[in-house]
Amino acid sequence: MKIVYFAWVRERIGKTEETVTPPDEVRTVAELAGWLRGRGEEYAHAFAEPDIVRAAIDRRHVRPDAPIAGAGEIAFFPPMTGG
Repeated sequence: MKIVYFAWVRERIGKTEETVTPPDEVRTVAELAGWLRGRGEEYAHAFAEPDIVRAAIDRRHVRPDAPIAGAGEIAFFPPMTGG
């Protein structure tokens, strides 16, 4: 699946996007973030506070408990503010 990173999540990880194949037991956005966190220091830094990072599946905002099965693209980004 394609993972896309935005704003400071991208800056901390050091890449804009990547294609990954998480293990079968990773079934939700929260589990995916946890699995990514274990992939290295830069991921651990980006997902250090998982409740802050937001996600979208196929360009639709989702909650952390959203299933990732069948997702073409999952994006991670910080909270957005207006202004």
